[in-house]
Amino acid sequence: MEMWQIAVIVYAAVISIASVIMTIKDKSCAKRGKWRVPEKTLFILSALGGSAAMYITMKTIRHKTQHKRFMIGIPAIMVVQALLIIGAILLKTGVIA
Repeated sequence: MEMWQIAVIVYAAVISIASVIMTIKDKSCAKRGKWRVPEKTLFILSALGGSAAMYITMKTIRHKTQHKRFMIGIPAIMVVQALLIIGAILLKTGVIA
């Protein structure tokens, strides 16, 4: 495996873990009436690559699942990310120029 591939895997793991931690932290703070994680922060983490981990966490702990903004927004970010990955693969393999 090439160094850039290892870097991508490590980045994906770190951003996914951060997304899970922040989602759980927000749920915990919401239950205790404490300072919440800003929604903007959750969306930024999602856009930076933590969307799948965040979505799974949200569904698992039932957090923000009543908010259409999140239940539509996070999957939409995942679709865009998937399309970008597919496009990058197609470019790398020479299928599209």
